[in-house]
Amino acid sequence: MKQYWTEDIFHTKKPIIAMCHLQAMPGDPGYDKACGMQKVIALARADLLALQEGGVDGVMFSNEFSLPYLLKVNPETTAAMGRIIGELMAEITIPYGVNVLWDPFASLDLAAAVDAKFVREIFSGVYASDFGLWNTNCGSVIRHQHALGAENVKLLFNIVPEAARYLTPRDISEIAKSTVFNHLPDALCVSGLTAGVQTDAATLKQVKDVVPNTVVFANTGVRLENVEEQLGIADGAVVATTFKIDGVFQNAVDQKRVKAFMDKVKAFRKNF
Repeated sequence: MKQYWTEDIFHTKKPIIAMCHLQAMPGDPGYDKACGMQKVIALARADLLALQEGGVDGVMFSNEFSLPYLLKVNPETTAAMGRIIGELMAEITIPYGVNVLWDPFASLDLAAAVDAKFVREIFSGVYASDFGLWNTNCGSVIRHQHALGAENVKLLFNIVPEAARYLTPRDISEIAKSTVFNHLPDALCVSGLTAGVQTDAATLKQVKDVVPNTVVFANTGVRLENVEEQLGIADGAVVATTFKIDGVFQNAVDQKRVKAFMDKVKAFRKNF
């Protein structure tokens, strides 16, 4: 089995990156002004510790509850996320990344500020989406990355954006090949329609088959019941909803669910 950069960072094949979903922050419609940032930090800390103690290989912080999302975030969001991660940094024991939804420039700004190892974003493509017309400029993003001195931050390209479709229909194999050729991503992420919706196994295999030398992650909907199938194809997975209490997106992380999932993953990985 080919050795990828993921083994250098996560020290395992087929790593599981868990999402630490941050609650609404200053400027977000759902922000709890009465309880303030202390509540946001406390809930993030509880989820982080549950994920770590459950045995995940890495964690990615995202402003998941900054609904409705912006395609260019306001500066207070990046600042708030920087504060949260800064306050938690002494307690983080596994590799971590960031995702400022849906702004690749802000994601890289945050990654540079908090020494994150990786970023997941929509870096390329033009989409019709729930957020309106969604355009990108990958060349400018990569130049911004280098200007920040963040060349070593790994870039995870989501090539099947949630709640969006390419403006002109394109085959997923074509998208994967052209993205790898034109943008040299560190990894491709293949998603379902929204958070918690299973990544289609046939689509995942199509992508992996056409870019065998690129890391491919299953990006949504990986659960205890399908993790062996998904990791049988993908080189790793980004996991969130199934780790929550009762598997409900809005809930806090349930450490017992995390451990049961990771026990199955670790047993499966012995085959590789």
